[in-house]
Amino acid sequence: MQTSAEPDQRHLLAARLAQRHFAVALACVCAVRDGRRHILASAGALPELADTHVLPADEHAWLAARPAIRFHAACPLLAADGSHLGELCLFDTRPRELDEEQRQALRDLAGLAAGALDEARRENALRAEVEALRASEQQMALAIAGSGTGIWDRNIASGEIFYSSGWKALLGYTEDEVGSRIEESYKRIHPDDLAYVRAAMQAHFEGRTASYEVEHRIRCKDGSYKWICSRGKVVGRDAGGRPLRMIGTTTDITAMHALSEHLQQSVDLITNLTNEVPGLVFQYRRLADGAAFFPYVSAGIRDIYELEPQQVAESDAAIHALIHPDDREAYRASLQASAAALSPWELEYRVLLPRQGLRWRQGAARPRALADGTLWHGFITDVTERKRIEAELHEFATTDFLTQLPNRRHFMSQIEAELARQRRSHGQSAAVLMCDLDHFKAINDQWGHAVGDLVLRHFAAILRAQLRKSDVAGRVGGEEFAVLLPETSLEQAGAFARRLQHCLAELPLLQDARAIVLTISVGIAALGSDDPGVDAALSRSDMALYRAKSAGRNRIELG
Repeated sequence: MQTSAEPDQRHLLAARLAQRHFAVALACVCAVRDGRRHILASAGALPELADTHVLPADEHAWLAARPAIRFHAACPLLAADGSHLGELCLFDTRPRELDEEQRQALRDLAGLAAGALDEARRENALRAEVEALRASEQQMALAIAGSGTGIWDRNIASGEIFYSSGWKALLGYTEDEVGSRIEESYKRIHPDDLAYVRAAMQAHFEGRTASYEVEHRIRCKDGSYKWICSRGKVVGRDAGGRPLRMIGTTTDITAMHALSEHLQQSVDLITNLTNEVPGLVFQYRRLADGAAFFPYVSAGIRDIYELEPQQVAESDAAIHALIHPDDREAYRASLQASAAALSPWELEYRVLLPRQGLRWRQGAARPRALADGTLWHGFITDVTERKRIEAELHEFATTDFLTQLPNRRHFMSQIEAELARQRRSHGQSAAVLMCDLDHFKAINDQWGHAVGDLVLRHFAAILRAQLRKSDVAGRVGGEEFAVLLPETSLEQAGAFARRLQHCLAELPLLQDARAIVLTISVGIAALGSDDPGVDAALSRSDMALYRAKSAGRNRIELG
């Protein structure tokens, strides 16, 4: 199946989780655009959908034309505001029905995918808003550049002031409509700004400032007020240092002042957005001498790291102290590699927090080279829940539900790994034991399947208690169990099997005040680096087990 674009890792994760959890041939995350469902990410494969990247709205006719698809389920992806974002779809070649627990699992996975889609939608909206703001700022800059500037020349001794035509035009006056007395000019200043303007002017007269520069409001001819920037300098003083003449300019900054307020509102908006997004938005800077710090972090740092922004403004040491000891080297090395190659930084790692305890974090950032180091812009989010789901799915895929021992598939992967290890290191051979509960069918017939399940759990518990840390035991059939004992001779494996038989004899299963005495037949074979594959050793242990059962059961035979 084709996707409309490079899949987002969050969408791909949701598709993979769904495909594995429901064991279907194909799972995909779709987004609704232009009335059609565009496939964003998929996991698995179906030949019937190999070249498909858009699913039609009328799926009934579409599915009818593809009889090989026997099962289809879909769950809507809803944004936080309730709008429809898309669907999480399942396809399979086998007919099936989803029970309520599976439907809830599908809804939960759809929630994860919807969160990713919703977050991407918000990110796109934020980028569009920033671009719109940037365009607005450019237009405003052109307007300011085209605005006029007026000149004034004040005779301080006489109290008269000359205004240029441009100055008068700024306020909407003609040449003859503005008087030349300084008293009149003060009347045009906004009452709330007058004291500030007078104080700034007096400070310059007294020589306490090198120049005069103030921003204030001034009344226009039509009664409205403009914001202006007035700059000036005393250009003549008498022998006693008293000011005689002052020349300056007046610039209309009304648009600039409005822009400043708008920019501040935009900064507040972006700050609020980054503070409300679940996770941590950050800038991380590393200098050439190895010093590192965070020039900017959003309020999310209080949840992600349980720190305050000022704690990382000058050093990243407080964050390093929170990273799990087993993950610190990977964290350090990943940043080093990102800086060296200027490649995106991506890492999943654990932190140990005072309040939240052990949590999983996922970081992603893009680096930029600076003259004195590297600067990253990125995002860190909490993926603890996702990690928990992954662990549960892994356990579901590798563990026998009844006995909580590894299932056949997982046991086979472990024995394959042991053979590969032996071939690499030419180490001591291992022993493989096939164990079969004797007369298990008779127990089921006499006591019922519920007691039969208790028997299997009872034996699994006894078996587990005999294992070393390096040993692996799994349920590979109904009442058949397999054991892998690395670096173990046949003699040692025989001793292990005898201990197992002894424990079963000493610990019968009590049911209705009656003891159910259990015995096992065991076949043992060696697994060595010279074996062509694990099947050879398993076949030998199976044959040994067959001989043990044929000889009367409750026996141990070597293969």
